[in-house]
Amino acid sequence: MARDLPHPPVTRRNILPFKFLITFVLILSVSVIAVTQYFQSISYLLRPLWDTPPTPFTRIPHYYAPNISMPQLCQLHGWGILPSPRRVFDAVLFSNELDILEIRYRELLPYVDRFVILEANATFTGIPKSLSFYENIGRFAFAGSKIVYDMLSIGELDTDHLRQPFNVEAYHRRSLNMLIRRSGIAAGDVLIMADADEIPSPETVQLLKWCDGIPPVMHLEMKNYMYSFEFPVDDNSWRASAHVFTERTLYRHSRQSNLILADSGWHCSFCFRDIKEFIFKMKAYSHADRVKQQSFLNPDRIQKIICNGVDLFDMLPEEYTFRDLFKKMGPIPKSASAMHLPSYLIKNADKFKFLLPGGCLRSK
Repeated sequence: MARDLPHPPVTRRNILPFKFLITFVLILSVSVIAVTQYFQSISYLLRPLWDTPPTPFTRIPHYYAPNISMPQLCQLHGWGILPSPRRVFDAVLFSNELDILEIRYRELLPYVDRFVILEANATFTGIPKSLSFYENIGRFAFAGSKIVYDMLSIGELDTDHLRQPFNVEAYHRRSLNMLIRRSGIAAGDVLIMADADEIPSPETVQLLKWCDGIPPVMHLEMKNYMYSFEFPVDDNSWRASAHVFTERTLYRHSRQSNLILADSGWHCSFCFRDIKEFIFKMKAYSHADRVKQQSFLNPDRIQKIICNGVDLFDMLPEEYTFRDLFKKMGPIPKSASAMHLPSYLIKNADKFKFLLPGGCLRSK
């Protein structure tokens, strides 16, 4: 009678490969989830290894002191003096930055000949929006004779491809080019290209008006602030630029020259009065994909972030060296100084206390 043969014993040698396989699969799964969830953070952390910094700017020293004549100031920069001032045109795309725009226009009113402003009925991400500037035009009556305004209908874009945020933003800038040309600008005038929250200083604009021999295109280096002038980040804002206008001049918000005029103004990002304005911009601008979770839009979270000076999107700094990256990690150090800020802001400190040291609390 045949007998069943005993099963061979399960040895440790057979079990170990299976355990290793399970461990490997678990580690791989966790790694894939982590990379997917935190890809942007990992990318920014390792940026010094994979990205190359742009070519450094050639910085033009900026001279100014009270009671010095324009001929002397121009001479200090290596430029001559014009027999009569150039016209200056200031062009911006407007979203909802009413307070910052009022400070900008009040500060620059004596020096700018035309304020060119384009406003759309939807955001870069396609969210319908009110025409904030048009609805508050009375607030800017002081500059009414200098304002050249138009409204852009985003409904003119038809395909999904064209509605991508950066494509919509590019459409805005092309439309602003057409408005600039309808504003009465002529060859030899100066055109300032900047976002609404990038404010050139009056001293900078006077150089552009009066000095002969300025570069045909140069960027304007501005001090970076976040949430208010209580949180200075660095001096590295460079996208604003000044152009001696020609028929080939096009409105852009990217690098157009290797020259940059030092200490030319202020760039105050997310400098809003109300929490709802923060939420609107977080969902509206071209980097809206940085809102990874709905909790990012929680008003209490946003208020805490504003007062602590940390990043709205839980992102690491965008830096090209580990030294700069580690230096900027964590909260932005608070400043108690309100020196060398727009004069209209200081004269109206009660109205704009949310932009000054100690004024971090916002209304909802």
